[in-house]
Amino acid sequence: MKNAIVTGGTSGIGLGVAKMLLGKGYKVYATYVGPDFAEEIENFIPLKVDQTQRSEVYAFIDRVKAECDTIDCVVCNAGVSTRKSFTEMKDEDWDKMMEVAVNSHYILIRELYGLIPNGSRILFTGSQMGLHPHAMVLAYGVTKAAVHALTKNLVKEFDGTGTTVNAIVPGFVETPWQKEKPEEIKQNIYRKTAIHRFATIEEIVDAYRFCIENPFVNGSLIEVNGGYCYK
Repeated sequence: MKNAIVTGGTSGIGLGVAKMLLGKGYKVYATYVGPDFAEEIENFIPLKVDQTQRSEVYAFIDRVKAECDTIDCVVCNAGVSTRKSFTEMKDEDWDKMMEVAVNSHYILIRELYGLIPNGSRILFTGSQMGLHPHAMVLAYGVTKAAVHALTKNLVKEFDGTGTTVNAIVPGFVETPWQKEKPEEIKQNIYRKTAIHRFATIEEIVDAYRFCIENPFVNGSLIEVNGGYCYK
């Protein structure tokens, strides 16, 4: 059985990707924070890991190393956003976002490098905010731009191995977090998007599936945005 890691893997896009991998026969280790994940799913191991805390990231890595001979797929999905203006953003806000989206995933792949066999798949969750500046989320956009850069640079580290590294770059998606947006804000986003709606989680998961199944897609930022900012 192949082994996979999905960070932020118990809700939204992460859970959708985890279930897709389970359907492909992977055993999936998923990190998460917040309330306990109560659903029991065969070969799905949800583990509470606060990725702002390096000690917890290293503890997770140690457990994976103890239980797995190989890690065949790594999906770096976890991220966090603090909605504050540029001048209101504190150092700790910036550090938290960077630690989760960039630093913890860099550490994860570096420390598990020796367990990643040839022909594996590494995927990141990027964001349109890493491509287009957006009000109130400057720091989040910068972290996602760093995720995009990390994706492309890691390709060199896996040169000649058949392991591919790609990032899925979603637009707005019907995740639990997005559903809480006021209707007025949703309608404003719809007007900027040629499809005039948010993506479903399944539509985004299909992009991850494509990258897993196609061995020639490598170093790519796969935008799935419905024509966001088409006007």
